[in-house]
Formats: sequence, C-alpha cells, structure tokens
Amino acid sequence: MVPCFDIISCSLVHQCLTNSKMAIRATKLCRSLLHFHYSLRQFSSIHSITSSQILEESIKAAVESKTYQKIPDLLISLEGTCINPNPFSFLSAFPENLRTQIVDEILQSFIPLRPRSRPQTAYACLLCFTLQSPNLLPLSLAILQRTLRSGCIPVPQTHLLLSSAWLARRQQSQSVCNILSEMQSIGYYPDSGTCNYLISSLCTIDQLVEAVKVLKSMGRVGCIPDLESYGSVICAMCAVRRTTDATELMKEMVAKIRLTPRQGTVLNLVAALRAKKEVWKAVEMIEFFEREDFNAGFASYESVLEGCLECHEFVLAGKVVMGMTAKGFIPYIKVRQKVVEGLANLGEWKLALAVRQRFAELRS
Repeated sequence: MVPCFDIISCSLVHQCLTNSKMAIRATKLCRSLLHFHYSLRQFSSIHSITSSQILEESIKAAVESKTYQKIPDLLISLEGTCINPNPFSFLSAFPENLRTQIVDEILQSFIPLRPRSRPQTAYACLLCFTLQSPNLLPLSLAILQRTLRSGCIPVPQTHLLLSSAWLARRQQSQSVCNILSEMQSIGYYPDSGTCNYLISSLCTIDQLVEAVKVLKSMGRVGCIPDLESYGSVICAMCAVRRTTDATELMKEMVAKIRLTPRQGTVLNLVAALRAKKEVWKAVEMIEFFEREDFNAGFASYESVLEGCLECHEFVLAGKVVMGMTAKGFIPYIKVRQKVVEGLANLGEWKLALAVRQRFAELRS
C-alpha cells in the first residue's frame, strides 16, 4: 500500500511541473507577440518612409520632365503624406532663381486644370515649403494668390506661418510697400484678396498695428482696400475693445473710401462700445451713419438703445428712439416702456410725450 504522503507529494510535483510548463509556454507566447508587434511597427514605419520617398521622387521626376500637371494627381493618390515630410523639400537644394522659376512654372501649369480645386493639396504643400524661409515671402504670396484665385482655402496653419514670415521680414527694416512690391520681381502683383488674407493672418495673432499698416499701404501698391480689408481689422479691434481705433477706421471706410459697411461689422462696433459703456460714442456713431445716409439697421439701433437704458441715459435713449422711428424701426415693447418710464421719472415730460406720440403715429 502506497503511503498517503507519497501520493500527495507526487501529485504536488506533477502539478508544479504542469504549471511550470504552462508558464514557459506563456512566456514564449508573450515574447513571440512582442516580436511580432515590434516587427509590425517597424514594417509600418518602413512602409511610411518608403511611400514618402516614392512620392518625393515622383514629384521630382515630374519637375525634371516639366510635366507639372501630373503633380496634383500624385498628391491626391497619396493624400496625407504631403505635409510632413514635405514632398517639395528637394527644391531647397536648388539655387534661389531656379527654385523661383520652377515654382512659377508649376503655378502657371495649374491654371487650366479643372476642377480648379484639383491642385489644392499641391498649393498647400508649396505654401508650407516656401513659408519656412522669410526670404521666399514674395514667392509665398504668389502661391497664396493662385490658391485664392482658384477658389481654394489655405489650410488653417497658413495664418500662423504667413504672419511669422511677414514679421520676420519686417524686422529687417523693410517697409510694407517694399515687401508687397517684391511680388512684381517674379511676375506677380499684389491684389485685394492676397492682402486681405495677410491682414486676416496678422489679426489672428493680434498684430493689429501691423494689420493697419498693411491696410493703409494697399492703395500704394495698386490694390484698393475693400469691405473685407476694413471689416477684418475693425472686428479684430472690437474683439479686444479697441473701440477708439475701430471707430476711426469705420469713419474712414464710410466717409473717405465711400464703402458701405456690412451690418455685422456695424453691430460688432456698437456692441463693443456698449460693452465699454461708451453709449455716447455709440450714439455719435449712429448719427454719423445717418449723416452719411447709411442705414445702420434695426439690430444696431436696438443695441444702442438698450445700452442707453443700461447706463440710465434716458434722455439720450429718447433721442435714439426719435431717430430710430424716423427710419421706420419700432423698439421692442419692453424697451419702449422703459424709455417712457425713465423719462417720466426724470421729469422729462415733453420728451416722454413726444416719444409716446411717435409710437402712436406708428400704431404701436
């Protein structure tokens, strides 16, 4: 008869050996999986590098053979690998004059392509490449111009890249007009679209003083500022409550340039003045529009009127109501009640009655 102790011992030894074998198998399996995962990542990396190299070599071949119209299709077929690394980086090895000539030929070859948005990825890559060097800014502006004229929208990071390159050139003591005029040396001319995008880019990083300098220089380089030019700067100024500068630009746009501002731009200015409790300036702005025979719109009148009530300027509110109703605009009923009650509490019965009379005439 086998002792019970020996049976138990054998059973424990067998279990230990079994567990040990399972642990060894698990360890080997883990090592195999880790090796497979590493190999897979390495393969993916090699595949990515290879794809990028193939793309760059394909574009380089198109450049060398001057078959530039193949480039958009090459980039579309491998979309997502065009920005980093940039497939046009090989152009860095070329002399500046030759590089400029090649990019110009590429841009000209894209003009007849349809749909016009077909070279969008190529434009984005070219812009990204040239904006890395402030010295290539005129070429960058030319690419930007062709991008906008084709109806394409530059990628969002273009704002930062463009404004950085611009400021780098300005730090070299170059005037705004000189930098913009450099486009002419490569056969391009500044236009409103290009300048407006530059202004918008500078406003994006709060370089409002520089944006105004570009705005003021546009006429001297042959392009007239438009609603977009002024509107971008005015709205950016309103966003940071620079109401005095915004008011001056608005008056220049309307009285000097004879442009009719968008209702949204006017409302932004009025809202900024109201936020700073500069209701007297807001009323002056409305009166200025009236003198210039410009209809500021109901929303702007209503905002100014509510601003007057917030500051308890009831007499001023009464005057705004008279001007507002003369345009055919009727304030909201609660606002009308507050105006009349405020005037009555101040003892301004004559003006209160005139306001009520005006509301009655309009059958309100």
